[in-house]
Amino acid sequence: MYWYTLTPLDILLFRDAKPFTPGERAWAGSVFPPNGHTLAGALRSVLATDQLTLTGPFLSRDKTLYLPRPLNYVGERRLTPVSWLENHPAHMMQWDRSQPAPLVTQQRETEESYSNHKKLKYRQYLPTEVIKKILHNELAETDWRCSESESPQPWEVESRPHNNIAEGTRQVKDADGYFVENAIRLHKGWSLAVGLDQPLPDVPTTLQLGGEGHRVLVEQCDGLGEDWMAIQQRSQENFEQGGKMIAYLVTPGVFEYPQKVSRGKLQAMCRGWPWEWNLAHTVNKNQTPGPLVSVATDRPVPISCRIRDKEDSQKSIPAPQVFAAPPGSCYYLEHPQPLFRETPKTQRWQNLGYSQFLWITY
Repeated sequence: MYWYTLTPLDILLFRDAKPFTPGERAWAGSVFPPNGHTLAGALRSVLATDQLTLTGPFLSRDKTLYLPRPLNYVGERRLTPVSWLENHPAHMMQWDRSQPAPLVTQQRETEESYSNHKKLKYRQYLPTEVIKKILHNELAETDWRCSESESPQPWEVESRPHNNIAEGTRQVKDADGYFVENAIRLHKGWSLAVGLDQPLPDVPTTLQLGGEGHRVLVEQCDGLGEDWMAIQQRSQENFEQGGKMIAYLVTPGVFEYPQKVSRGKLQAMCRGWPWEWNLAHTVNKNQTPGPLVSVATDRPVPISCRIRDKEDSQKSIPAPQVFAAPPGSCYYLEHPQPLFRETPKTQRWQNLGYSQFLWITY
């Protein structure tokens, strides 16, 4: 695996998959970090082949790999499924057992601790050494908290208006002449990080990435590969250990499964956890229990790309939109279980960096 940093030479523009119509008060949605399709499209422009397998994207600073913060924490307190609690008031909680179990903190939060939690700022991206601690549950308070001058996320969002002047006038078009989109400005010293299965030629080089022709400086950084291998080794050791486990999603997770709709037709559906992980608690005796106990996630990430036209292989058409679980999502399992549905479609998603897990001992 070859690792590279992509350092912006200007702001970056990455529009998300939500449709919008330019006009009065029209906002074009944005996403950051960019998804695998965006990175693969940019990297293929400098490769001699369309076949590409990537890992990431992540962030980097000072030649150190940074991964997204896990979402199963409230401040510095880890959440626990109610079915795993003992001697806790929430242990007897009733919930819809066709859904994952609710999550609560093991310690009751006082008014003072809640007030302190609101005042503190927590890092949204964590360095390799902290990720190693997470994998072995050895976190300290200082690993989470931002210093006084530190921002929770290492970038700023800048809103940029776009105007289209009507021909022969000095006024903006009424129908489609105005919209606003968000640009991303990474803080000084920060870069995107990505691992590839093949080397890029003529590195260091510049590369067009995102909208408006903005470019990034691409440089090789072998130290990021060492960080990733160390994280992967600890994760694999946890997986082999067995027992109760937390699957920690570090890139957007695309979990599609064909469902029957009217007249026997199949339609791909997305949800926030893998379809092959059945719930550990069942509603009736006819159901087969699986490993999944609970899920800690956030708003889905809409993803849209382009695919080859069946009638003309030289043309591309918009692909159906999918919704991915955001990076940082965590899945509580009774025992570790990998994703076993290896179809050509799911393999393509994984080759683009989606659905990459780390394993955390509980």
